[in-house]
Amino acid sequence: MLIDANLLLFAVDQESPFHDTARAWLSDVLNGNRRVGLPWQSLTAFLRISTHLGISKQPLSPDDAWQQIEDWLACAVTWIPLPTDRHATTLGDLVKRHRLHGRAITDAQLAALALEHGLTVYSADTDFAGFSEVEWKNPLTTR
Repeated sequence: MLIDANLLLFAVDQESPFHDTARAWLSDVLNGNRRVGLPWQSLTAFLRISTHLGISKQPLSPDDAWQQIEDWLACAVTWIPLPTDRHATTLGDLVKRHRLHGRAITDAQLAALALEHGLTVYSADTDFAGFSEVEWKNPLTTR
């Protein structure tokens, strides 16, 4: 499994209407037996958004946000999926096939990682449904 930043943000943001569900789901997977991929794209997006005053009413301090990342990475089941030697080809194929631009590029990076490692993307972002070659699940709607 490969986790998108929105689930990490919802799990931490107590103001989010998805907080309770996302927090419970994330706790379950981090305490489970299945490997949980936390790519740098998701972790740095969490760091950028959770500390941004213009996005959150109560942003995390940089120290608190980084501590949260360290706590997630300290879980026995977590790992950081890195691009393989096929990443440029895989990402390029997705960009060209789906004619992607703008913010869809970040989704394509996660989709490429998922394809390279044989992972399912877990995200509340319905844009992943557009990648027919990638398995995608929204744990906020399947509980």
